[in-house]
Amino acid sequence: MIALVGSGEYLPGMESVDRYLLARLNGEARVVCLPTAAGTEGAERIAYWSDLGVSHFESLGARAEALPVVTRQDAQDPALAKRVSEANFVYLSGGRPDYLLGTLKDSPVWEAVQAVLARGGVLAGCSAGAMVQGAWIPGFPRRQPAFNLLPGAVVVPHYDELPPWMGSILHLWVRRSGCMLGIPGYTALVVDGDECRVVGRDRVTVWDGNGKQMYASEEVFPWAL
Repeated sequence: MIALVGSGEYLPGMESVDRYLLARLNGEARVVCLPTAAGTEGAERIAYWSDLGVSHFESLGARAEALPVVTRQDAQDPALAKRVSEANFVYLSGGRPDYLLGTLKDSPVWEAVQAVLARGGVLAGCSAGAMVQGAWIPGFPRRQPAFNLLPGAVVVPHYDELPPWMGSILHLWVRRSGCMLGIPGYTALVVDGDECRVVGRDRVTVWDGNGKQMYASEEVFPWAL
């Protein structure tokens, strides 16, 4: 189960989304928060995201810890990878998607995240953490291949903050490769196998070969590219 969040990680407005995800875990919730995407922002911001994530999930009744996976060297640490693998819910908070991707790619920590997914756990990503789960990260002048957990998809977070014309422009830019997922704040697109569900306060916009579709909270639709 993959959850793509537009923005608002660890804030009160995300409680309904995270309760939904926690309820779908098998057994006791064991959450690992990775502040990796904020790795260039300094120790104070990394501590802020780490503390906020742990406090948020503990308030929801889960066991939670934040792991200091901040550099490429950290991502290669087998001890940190083991602690990730012992979780059943991994959360990638926001920051720079290119830094997050470069830090985790082909690392033991990323292998551990994939192992959590393979066992039926949850991977949630907000903003940058959502972008890296698609086929590639949009950028100018070149796009960057991402983890491709959703083949053919480009994830656009903060979608409610974009001017209306921007979605159309982005779609024209990506349409040859598959689809674009526009996800607003305090909203998640939860992908479980071939089923998608919108959870949260707003609508998710899907641009694909059939044009533009919008799905409201609690709507379910198939994942098919």
